[in-house]
Amino acid sequence: MTELLYQTDSYRCEFNATIVAADAQAGRVALDRTAFYPGGGGQPCDVGTLIQTVDGPEPRPITWPVIQVKKEGDLIWHHLSPPLGEGPGEGSARLAPYPAEGTVVVGRLDWPRRYALMRTHTALHILCGVVWRDYGAQVTGGNMDPLQGRMDFEFATLRGELVSEIEAKCNAEVAAGREVRVRILPRAEAFQIPDLIRTKINLLPPEITEVRTVEIVGLDLQADGGTHVANTREVGRIRVTDYKSKGAINKRIYIEVENE
Repeated sequence: MTELLYQTDSYRCEFNATIVAADAQAGRVALDRTAFYPGGGGQPCDVGTLIQTVDGPEPRPITWPVIQVKKEGDLIWHHLSPPLGEGPGEGSARLAPYPAEGTVVVGRLDWPRRYALMRTHTALHILCGVVWRDYGAQVTGGNMDPLQGRMDFEFATLRGELVSEIEAKCNAEVAAGREVRVRILPRAEAFQIPDLIRTKINLLPPEITEVRTVEIVGLDLQADGGTHVANTREVGRIRVTDYKSKGAINKRIYIEVENE
């Protein structure tokens, strides 16, 4: 089982870990612990590097780019590119193109990308919280990239005036400096929280015994597995860049988070 460091500390961008499974043919390894988010809920996976220090008279690091991360069962698999600075057939890469089981490595996230995704994800929760609180519309879908995303809501109609109103309300919540809290609760306790699931369809499978919740204090409380900033002020200004009808009662709102 991989310990999921990102669930309790979104700001952890470097960590030590041991490889517990290796698939050299697929170019991937699983770690006993990781801060890399494997993707899900519309949030892309993290990327970064794994680093191994090779002992010897002149110790040197071997660095593998982490290009994709996926969760399979209880393990988080990190898909790797060949080591940086090692051409085909050169040095240790020729003997061990990927680290083996039992290897101790240092994981480092691409922090600017991760932090941009944290700001974006929290921005989407602000949008969701405002729309639910003031208009009672459920979420029907969503997706994000660093500093931009979209969310679909169960609106019958959506006009430019209403979209501008929603944007202003979202930025008021950013300026309010609301704390963002993360908790992991037993399933039975979590489902006693009213309106915990904001999506039209409950996507939590019944075998999940613990539920991670993300609360923007005073605005929003949802079941969520992704990474977030600790305070809404960190999000920065939210701009609604477009909106579209995706069906009779399905409307899409596109946002961008202004770069700092």
